Amino acid sequence: MIDLGGKIRTLRKERGLTLGELAQRVSCSPSFISQVERGKVSPSIATLKQIANVLKVNIVDFFLPTDELESVVMGEGERVEISLKRWKAKISLLVKSTQGKRMQPFYTVIKPGGGSLGLYNHEGEEFGIVLKGKLEINLNGTHYLVKENESFYYSSQIPHSWSNPTDEETVVVWVVSPPTW
Repeated sequence: MIDLGGKIRTLRKERGLTLGELAQRVSCSPSFISQVERGKVSPSIATLKQIANVLKVNIVDFFLPTDELESVVMGEGERVEISLKRWKAKISLLVKSTQGKRMQPFYTVIKPGGGSLGLYNHEGEEFGIVLKGKLEINLNGTHYLVKENESFYYSSQIPHSWSNPTDEETVVVWVVSPPTW
């Protein structure tokens, strides 16, 4: 299991930031950052994205081992999971590294009621196809229900969130370009 809090702490210290400085730049309290670093709380995707931006990394960098080598084929057992429990989603990276790549593909399984928990935005575009179930996408207040075998495409710069509004599991293949997540 990846130590998310430990990676955040290491990156924060490598960049010479105190808890207070990181908290101020992320617009939260130093005690919240401390709790994240100690694994006591799980941040929302929006907060994790803000932390990643301040630390000048992508969200997936918190979850990836640092010594992975790239290969052409990646088996299901090699996928790196980048999920947090509060999302009620298992988000798996479909490539070992996004270094030098123009897109970032994910295999996402969202439990009933799961989702990103709030609007967030970032550079780029997103594309996906729902393989099973239904996905609700909120683009700055406009809601779209994407059904099985339907696809979606939108600018990631629009504040957005995603969720599974059903009582069944949702499975999505998702691509973010460029790799900013």
